[in-house]
Amino acid sequence: MPTLKTNLKEYRENKNMKQSELAELVGVRRETIVHLENGKYNPSLKLAMDIAKIFGVTVEKLFEFVD
Repeated sequence: MPTLKTNLKEYRENKNMKQSELAELVGVRRETIVHLENGKYNPSLKLAMDIAKIFGVTVEKLFEFVD
């Protein structure tokens, strides 16, 4: 089964953004961002698109499935 790989932490840190700040912008708890960054949570399509929009990139730049 493919695993979700994310570059979210790198994008967030490049913007000097805290997990809590990103969480507030997309309407989730900070813990959700922690789980996303650690690959323990698969985001909904809406959440993935909302996060990508904040960083000005495509969803594919932030998330990809790997075997």
